[in-house]
Amino acid sequence: MAPMNHATTPDPVIHGYHAHVYFNADTLPQARALCEAAAARFPLKLGRMHEKPVGPHPDRSCQLAFKAALFPDVVPWLALHREGLVVFIHPLTGQDLIDHRDRAIWMGAVRPLDLSVLPERTTSFDL
Repeated sequence: MAPMNHATTPDPVIHGYHAHVYFNADTLPQARALCEAAAARFPLKLGRMHEKPVGPHPDRSCQLAFKAALFPDVVPWLALHREGLVVFIHPLTGQDLIDHRDRAIWMGAVRPLDLSVLPERTTSFDL
Protein backbone atom coordinates (compact mmCIF):
# COMPACT_ATOMS: atom_id res chain seq x y z
CA MET A 1 0.00 0.00 0.00
CA ALA A 2 1.36 3.41 -0.95
CA PRO A 3 1.84 5.96 1.83
CA MET A 4 -0.89 8.57 2.15
CA ASN A 5 -0.03 11.99 0.79
CA HIS A 6 -1.33 14.28 3.54
CA ALA A 7 -0.80 17.36 1.37
CA THR A 8 -3.51 16.25 -1.08
CA THR A 9 -5.80 14.20 1.20
CA PRO A 10 -8.63 16.38 2.52
CA ASP A 11 -9.09 16.40 6.28
CA PRO A 12 -12.32 14.83 7.50
CA VAL A 13 -14.99 17.13 8.87
CA ILE A 14 -15.11 17.24 12.67
CA HIS A 15 -18.83 17.32 13.53
CA GLY A 16 -18.21 17.55 17.27
CA TYR A 17 -16.47 15.91 20.19
CA HIS A 18 -17.10 13.50 23.01
CA ALA A 19 -15.39 14.03 26.34
CA HIS A 20 -15.61 10.98 28.59
CA VAL A 21 -15.01 11.69 32.27
CA TYR A 22 -13.75 8.53 33.98
CA PHE A 23 -14.42 7.79 37.64
CA ASN A 24 -14.56 5.05 40.26
CA ALA A 25 -16.79 4.52 43.30
CA ASP A 26 -14.80 7.02 45.35
CA THR A 27 -14.73 9.75 42.68
CA LEU A 28 -18.35 9.38 41.49
CA PRO A 29 -19.56 12.50 43.36
CA GLN A 30 -16.64 14.53 41.97
CA ALA A 31 -17.29 13.32 38.42
CA ARG A 32 -21.02 13.99 38.73
CA ALA A 33 -20.33 17.54 39.96
CA LEU A 34 -17.86 18.17 37.10
CA CYS A 35 -20.21 16.88 34.40
CA GLU A 36 -23.22 18.76 35.79
CA ALA A 37 -21.17 21.97 36.05
CA ALA A 38 -20.04 21.57 32.43
CA ALA A 39 -23.66 21.06 31.31
CA ALA A 40 -24.77 24.14 33.26
CA ARG A 41 -21.99 26.28 31.77
CA PHE A 42 -22.00 25.10 28.12
CA PRO A 43 -24.70 24.11 25.59
CA LEU A 44 -23.65 20.46 25.47
CA LYS A 45 -25.37 17.13 25.87
CA LEU A 46 -24.81 15.44 29.23
CA GLY A 47 -24.88 11.66 29.20
CA ARG A 48 -25.73 9.50 32.16
CA MET A 49 -23.28 8.31 34.77
CA HIS A 50 -22.35 4.78 33.67
CA GLU A 51 -21.55 2.88 36.85
CA LYS A 52 -19.83 0.10 34.89
CA PRO A 53 -17.60 0.14 31.82
CA VAL A 54 -19.55 0.60 28.55
CA GLY A 55 -18.45 0.46 24.94
CA PRO A 56 -14.70 0.79 24.54
CA HIS A 57 -14.25 2.46 27.93
CA PRO A 58 -12.34 0.54 30.62
CA ASP A 59 -13.79 2.52 33.53
CA ARG A 60 -17.05 3.99 34.71
CA SER A 61 -17.71 7.18 32.76
CA CYS A 62 -19.95 10.07 31.85
CA GLN A 63 -20.08 11.45 28.32
CA LEU A 64 -20.21 15.10 27.38
CA ALA A 65 -21.10 15.60 23.70
CA PHE A 66 -20.51 19.00 22.15
CA LYS A 67 -20.28 20.77 18.83
CA ALA A 68 -16.85 21.45 17.32
CA ALA A 69 -17.23 25.21 17.82
CA LEU A 70 -17.28 24.67 21.61
CA PHE A 71 -13.90 22.91 21.69
CA PRO A 72 -11.85 26.03 22.60
CA ASP A 73 -14.18 26.69 25.54
CA VAL A 74 -15.01 23.22 26.86
CA VAL A 75 -11.60 21.53 26.70
CA PRO A 76 -9.62 24.21 28.58
CA TRP A 77 -12.42 24.41 31.16
CA LEU A 78 -12.21 20.63 31.71
CA ALA A 79 -8.42 20.89 32.02
CA LEU A 80 -8.80 23.51 34.76
CA HIS A 81 -11.61 21.77 36.66
CA ARG A 82 -11.01 17.99 36.34
CA GLU A 83 -9.06 17.90 39.63
CA GLY A 84 -7.26 14.64 38.88
CA LEU A 85 -10.07 12.86 37.01
CA VAL A 86 -9.08 11.23 33.73
CA VAL A 87 -10.82 12.76 30.72
CA PHE A 88 -10.72 11.10 27.29
CA ILE A 89 -11.67 13.36 24.36
CA HIS A 90 -12.10 12.35 20.73
CA PRO A 91 -13.46 14.02 17.60
CA LEU A 92 -16.56 12.83 15.76
CA THR A 93 -15.67 12.51 12.09
CA GLY A 94 -17.63 9.38 11.25
CA GLN A 95 -14.47 7.29 11.49
CA ASP A 96 -15.11 5.81 14.94
CA LEU A 97 -12.13 3.49 15.17
CA ILE A 98 -9.63 6.09 13.96
CA ASP A 99 -11.22 8.83 16.10
CA HIS A 100 -10.82 6.75 19.28
CA ARG A 101 -7.45 5.17 18.44
CA ASP A 102 -5.48 7.81 16.53
CA ARG A 103 -7.08 11.16 17.29
CA ALA A 104 -7.59 10.89 21.04
CA ILE A 105 -6.70 13.57 23.56
CA TRP A 106 -6.07 12.41 27.12
CA MET A 107 -6.09 14.46 30.29
CA GLY A 108 -4.45 12.37 32.97
CA ALA A 109 -3.49 8.72 32.61
CA VAL A 110 -3.98 7.03 29.25
CA ARG A 111 -6.34 4.10 29.78
CA PRO A 112 -6.59 0.99 27.58
CA LEU A 113 -9.66 1.10 25.32
CA ASP A 114 -11.40 -1.99 23.94
CA LEU A 115 -11.31 -0.94 20.29
CA SER A 116 -12.81 -4.26 19.12
CA VAL A 117 -16.32 -3.00 19.98
CA LEU A 118 -16.11 0.05 17.69
CA PRO A 119 -17.45 0.17 14.15
CA GLU A 120 -15.12 1.64 11.56
CA ARG A 121 -17.74 4.20 10.52
CA THR A 122 -20.86 5.92 11.82
CA THR A 123 -23.17 8.44 10.24
CA SER A 124 -25.12 9.67 13.27
CA PHE A 125 -23.89 12.46 15.56
CA ASP A 126 -26.15 13.17 18.52
CA LEU A 127 -24.95 16.60 19.62
